[in-house]
Amino acid sequence: MGNEDIVETETLYSGSMISLLRYHVTLGGRRLVREVVKHPGAVAVIPVNDEGRIIMVKQHRLPSGRSLLEIPAGTRRVGEDEEECAHRELLEETGYRARVLRKVLSFYPAPGYSTEKITLFLAEDLEKAEQRLEEDEAIEVVEKPLEEALVMLRNGLVEDAKTIIGLYWLAEQLKAAGRVG
Repeated sequence: MGNEDIVETETLYSGSMISLLRYHVTLGGRRLVREVVKHPGAVAVIPVNDEGRIIMVKQHRLPSGRSLLEIPAGTRRVGEDEEECAHRELLEETGYRARVLRKVLSFYPAPGYSTEKITLFLAEDLEKAEQRLEEDEAIEVVEKPLEEALVMLRNGLVEDAKTIIGLYWLAEQLKAAGRVG
């Protein structure tokens, strides 16, 4: 396994959230082209209320052509750290504040073409506040018991990768603690 050496970089597109770059690289003496979406990074939050229900959101996603059931998530702003972003997105999308917020893992959802790295948080000891949607958001808050969310996932009704990872992570943690069968 060799590293790719960057020979040249071109910016093909630069938008408000992402950029599309074309890299000319060498690998094992060969010259190759890589197209990469440059992304500032994001967070996803698994909010669990005192009854053990997962606070999820349902929103239309243009690329998928339909509404998806997801855990709250969002893109980091310039200069914003991950925990600050997680608190902001949780309040914006669900109207909840977390008194306990714990970073659990990070992952690359599409490392073949994107720099996006998502950091997953567990949010507990929730306090109801007011949802603060941004002007381009239309989000329905949905509460689900973990078992029901997992059945939906197994039946193909949860298709969002960060949500799948978050739900399975939570199920494994509860199983290891002897709190779920």
